Amino acid sequence: MAVRISPTGARDSASIRPTPAGAAAQEADAQRLAWLAARVGERRERPHHFLLLLRFGLINLIGFALLGAAYLQGLVSMVFVADATYISAVICAVFLGGLGICALKVWQTSRDLNHLKSFDPLVPSHVAKYLARIRGRPGESRAIVAGALRLKLTQRVAVVRHVAGSLVLLGLIGTVVGFIIALSGVQPDQAANVKAITPMISTLISGMSTALYTTLVGSVLNVWLMINYHLLAGGTVKLITGLLEFGENHATA
Repeated sequence: MAVRISPTGARDSASIRPTPAGAAAQEADAQRLAWLAARVGERRERPHHFLLLLRFGLINLIGFALLGAAYLQGLVSMVFVADATYISAVICAVFLGGLGICALKVWQTSRDLNHLKSFDPLVPSHVAKYLARIRGRPGESRAIVAGALRLKLTQRVAVVRHVAGSLVLLGLIGTVVGFIIALSGVQPDQAANVKAITPMISTLISGMSTALYTTLVGSVLNVWLMINYHLLAGGTVKLITGLLEFGENHATA
């Protein structure tokens, strides 16, 4: 601060002016306060930090609620009792495995999105790794790294789609097995025998039940898991675009 002293030795407060160094320090403090205020505002604007995970939980809460309603109506037990081959149980086990894998992938994607929204270079994350890989590289090299990242994140969620597709395949296998069971009990040469008709009809009904119920279970669970897959795929696309945009902004800054 520049201070002018009057002839009487008193300080003249009206003549106090900030020096260039003091003005620069005040401007730096103001910028720091503005940055902190912006970060606080961003956190207040994001009340749902794990929005993708919340959507996943809501979708499956509705799904299990509908499943519980079907169980109370006796529909679930009817399916397992009618399916003597236990293919429906295998389909349900595969579905639960795929749903667990999807839940893990949703958690990872949601966590990476959180790191992207509130980036901290001291916290290990995909964002920090990506920035470290593209730092100081030219545009063509950054494009190669971005392509590799896109393939890696896309393949990370592809397993859920494969599991969902296997549910339909298992349902079709159950359909074929059911028809084989149904036709195996048909004996044309015994059609005139009244006593042989009853076992043939019983076998035919059992086989048709297996065919229809396994197809139904595989189709319904495929739709359920595919809904979760599309949610995960949308979050992954958002993560990829956000990472690429974030990396380019920091690389060209």
